[in-house]
Amino acid sequence: MSGLWYDISAPRYEPKPAKSIIHPFAVRGYTGMTVNPYQGCQHRCAYCYATYEWSPEFYDKIYAKSNAPEVLERELASWKGVIDPVMVASATDAYQPAEIKYGLTRRCVKVLQKYGVPYYVFTKSAIIERDLELHRRYSHNCFVVWSITTASEKTRRVVEPGTPPAERIFSIIRKFTDEGVPCGVNVDPIMPLVTDSDEELDAVLDACRNAGVRYVFGAVLRMREDIWDRMKMALRLLGIEDGERRYREIYGITEPITAKYVSCSREYSARVIGALKEKIGARGMLYDFPDHVRPKQIDLTHTGQTTMMSYLATAGGVASAPVL
Repeated sequence: MSGLWYDISAPRYEPKPAKSIIHPFAVRGYTGMTVNPYQGCQHRCAYCYATYEWSPEFYDKIYAKSNAPEVLERELASWKGVIDPVMVASATDAYQPAEIKYGLTRRCVKVLQKYGVPYYVFTKSAIIERDLELHRRYSHNCFVVWSITTASEKTRRVVEPGTPPAERIFSIIRKFTDEGVPCGVNVDPIMPLVTDSDEELDAVLDACRNAGVRYVFGAVLRMREDIWDRMKMALRLLGIEDGERRYREIYGITEPITAKYVSCSREYSARVIGALKEKIGARGMLYDFPDHVRPKQIDLTHTGQTTMMSYLATAGGVASAPVL
């Protein structure tokens, strides 16, 4: 990976056709589908899980899957039966600045809506404000989640310098909640010694409540060799006293890290997540996902295909057997 994650130079954009666009996805017990219109991300988060050997230029070169909407249309048109909710996106931010140039996320979302596919959007971006009306008219079948790790500008500028300030994001969330779009905030990752204090968590959760957010959840940072290299630098830049040694204790780190991921100690995780849940509940919010976004029968009626399920739906749930 060229340079440091906080390099201020702009990334290069390159169109790249995709052979397929919708894929199975599983993380931490959640299973579903995912659509990633882009590869690579301009947000430059030090803790990013999507950076790895398969994408050595993740911050510096953004691939736009130029035919993503057309491929998605083809794949959904041939889909059979029920489809799990689709995560837009899992390995990048679908509303990163490249979306202004290419508009692939907006077009993919329109395809998902055309086929009645339930979806989640996970983003750290302000660009999603452009698509407020698009998501509002589909609010019965979508859930928009912002990933917000900190309300501190000092911290944000070090650990995720390509993202908008939290104040800007919460102002956009307020617009979405005012329009009835189901919204959530994912406090993930919670970084030990950086964003795990009562002060840090309270600031984020107070802003969530003020923005009308109903659902909040979170998780503690998982460590990997490349993430650890970046976090060591971040701890130094933030002036965290004795940060590296304390991280080695919290994670039981021995170098080099050879495991795919290293989790923090159970005691630390239980304490931090327990405190997070308590704070969320005290503010009248839920540590949960909404239950309206669930697997659904794909809608093929506009293609001329009619399944029994789609027929029953369009007939109001009543079907009569033909008289022979």
